[in-house]
Amino acid sequence: MKILIIINDAPYGTEKAYNALRLANQLGKDHETVLVRIFLMADAASCAVANQSTPNGYYNIERMLKLALSKGAEVKICGSCAEARGLKNVPLIEGTELSTMAELTNWVVDSDKVLVF
Repeated sequence: MKILIIINDAPYGTEKAYNALRLANQLGKDHETVLVRIFLMADAASCAVANQSTPNGYYNIERMLKLALSKGAEVKICGSCAEARGLKNVPLIEGTELSTMAELTNWVVDSDKVLVF
């Protein structure tokens, strides 16, 4: 099974990215045969910025994305969304990559389930 998770909200301020990544990581833990794909759009493009620093005891989106990647998830970032936010030349989390709407479209068509946060 292939599951696509599309995240639209910023990494902090709401808990949408946090909850989407909680789900992705639980899928990676409990269902190793499921291919999890994560596409970061709009303000969620900031989720892939490397070297995030959060207070002790507060969730860290970078660590959560790295865990998802270590479990085999694929993570792509909307290139035009990243460019609009000045993120095209910012260091990104290793294993993530800039992508396109065409690739998102292909992922949607190729997925068994699509979840949007």
